[in-house]
Amino acid sequence: MSLKCGIVGLPNVGKSTLFNALTKAGIAAENYPFCTIEPNVGIVEVPDPRLADLSKIVNPQRILSATTEFVDIAGLVAGASKGEGLGNQF
Repeated sequence: MSLKCGIVGLPNVGKSTLFNALTKAGIAAENYPFCTIEPNVGIVEVPDPRLADLSKIVNPQRILSATTEFVDIAGLVAGASKGEGLGNQF
């Protein structure tokens, strides 16, 4: 099972910086509006120390960690629903 999380906000507030901190992706995070045009996607494995203990008890064929998918979405501006800025194309 994976969790999906969209990072949404106004332009130039640190969405891409947060995305980089969470995913270690190294995408561009510059100080100008609309640095991010296309959504960036990163999948992060969620560490769970209980998995090792549980696998010793159950002895599964394989161990799958939970994952979280983060999507860095371009900044939204007032009027995006009317097509202003990049609109609502995300």
